[in-house]
Amino acid sequence: MRTARTITATAAAAIATAALSAAALTTAALPAAAGPVTDWDRMLAQQPLVRTADTVQAEVLRGGHAGFAGLVLEDDHVALWWKGDVPAAVRDAASRGEAPVTFEAARHSNAELREAAKVVQAQRGPGVHAIKVPADGSGLVLGATSEVATRAVRVDVPVRTVVEEPLAPVSRQNDAPPWKGGATIVLGNAACTSGFSVRNGDNARFLLTAGHCGNPGVRVTDPTGEYIGTAGAKHGDHDIMLIPTGNVVNQQYVGGGDSNSTEVVRGWGDVYTGEYLCQSGVTSARTTGAPVCNIKVLFFYADREDLVEGEQMNGQPSARPGDSGGPVYGPSSSGGVIAKGTVTRAAGARIGFQDFRTANRDFGVYIPL
Repeated sequence: MRTARTITATAAAAIATAALSAAALTTAALPAAAGPVTDWDRMLAQQPLVRTADTVQAEVLRGGHAGFAGLVLEDDHVALWWKGDVPAAVRDAASRGEAPVTFEAARHSNAELREAAKVVQAQRGPGVHAIKVPADGSGLVLGATSEVATRAVRVDVPVRTVVEEPLAPVSRQNDAPPWKGGATIVLGNAACTSGFSVRNGDNARFLLTAGHCGNPGVRVTDPTGEYIGTAGAKHGDHDIMLIPTGNVVNQQYVGGGDSNSTEVVRGWGDVYTGEYLCQSGVTSARTTGAPVCNIKVLFFYADREDLVEGEQMNGQPSARPGDSGGPVYGPSSSGGVIAKGTVTRAAGARIGFQDFRTANRDFGVYIPL
C-alpha cells in the first residue's frame, strides 16, 4: 500500500477517510456561459443550496431537534435526512429557503450514530483509523487497513468497512504585514500555510493554522525570517492553532505560488455534505499555479479529531507537503470568498480538513464581515 505523504517535516498520527460516490452537479443547475463550466461556476451555482441549508441548520441547532441525521447538497435541491417526524419548525425553516428541500427518512439520527461512534472508539484496534458519519443516517463507515481490523467491533448500528490508505499530515513565499491567509509560515523546522485572519470576543487578532505545525511558544516567521508572532492556543485533537499577531487583514492568496493575487474573506460558513470547495495551500499553488478546487465534501468524522473529509473529483492530489493549515474556502455571492476550514491531512485525491465552526467553538474566533 502506498504511504501517504506528510505535509510538514514532522509526522503525526494518521487518519483515514472513505470514498463516497455522489452525483456531480449537473450543468443544468449552472448558469449559462459561453465557455466551459469552471469549478468556480459550480461552487457559485451551489450558493442557493448552501444558504438554504444554513437556514435549516440554524433551526436544527436552535431547537435541539433529536431526529436530525444530516443535510446533503444534491444537484438541484437540499436533502434533509431525518429519523421520525420532521417538526413543524424545521419544515417552516425549509420552506423559507431559496432552493427546494426534500425530506428523507433516516434509519438513525446523527446523535445516535455519534453515541455509537464512542463505543467503536473504545473497541477499535490500530487497524481502524477513521470513524465517519454519513449524512443519510444509514450507519457508521469505518476506514481500516483491512477487513479483519473491524471484526472485533460490536455496536448496535450498521457498520460498513472501507479498506483504504490512511490520510497523513501535509505540512506564498514572502508575505508581509498585514499578514494574510495562504502564505508560507515557518514554525521551527516545519513549513506550513497560514489559514485565516481571525478575531476573538476581546477583538484580539490571530492567524489560524494547523495544530500539528508546531507547539505553543514556538517562534513563527515568514520564509525570510520576518517575525509574525509566537504560537498560542492549540487544540491538538482538532488540529487547529492560533498565532497571536496584531497586524493581519481579511485577505487570502488565491493565485499561484509566486502570485500576489488575493481575495477578501467575507466571514465564515458551515460545511455541508455534497458541497464543492477549494484549498489554497502554498505548495499546491506553487505546483499547479492555482488553488486546488473541485473538492467535494463526503463525510464528517465521529472520532476525537472531528475532521471533515473531501475528495478532489478529478483525481488530482488534494493537498501536498506544506499545505497544512491553509485555507479551505468557497465563493461569496457578493464577491470574495467565505472561510470554511483549514487543511489537516491528505492521501492522493482525499483530504481531511477542520471546519471553521470547530475553531469558532474551540477558541471563540470569527471573521468579521
